[in-house]
Amino acid sequence: MKRDAKLVILLLVLAAVIIVVPLFALKGAEFGGSDDAGSVKVEELQGEYEPWFTPVFETALNGEIPGEVESLLFCVQTGIGVGIIAFLMGRFVERKKHEKSDTSC
Repeated sequence: MKRDAKLVILLLVLAAVIIVVPLFALKGAEFGGSDDAGSVKVEELQGEYEPWFTPVFETALNGEIPGEVESLLFCVQTGIGVGIIAFLMGRFVERKKHEKSDTSC
């Protein structure tokens, strides 16, 4: 097995360990969003907390967005961001390849 393949396997195992260990190490812990934690902390420090504005989708739906839809929108947003980053990285790699091929001729 090549050295690169061993490194990839090692990194994948390490990533899996980083994902799985907190789930077993922190049994019964609540994993909440930073928005909720921030508003709770502000209420602790200053008393009454009122948000500055209402999210656009909550205004359109006249209520909170269901958790599944909120997760879907977050995943779509993440996918779009990853797609843009991957596209730009691909462009940079191809640009370097073309620069190398132009100088070698």
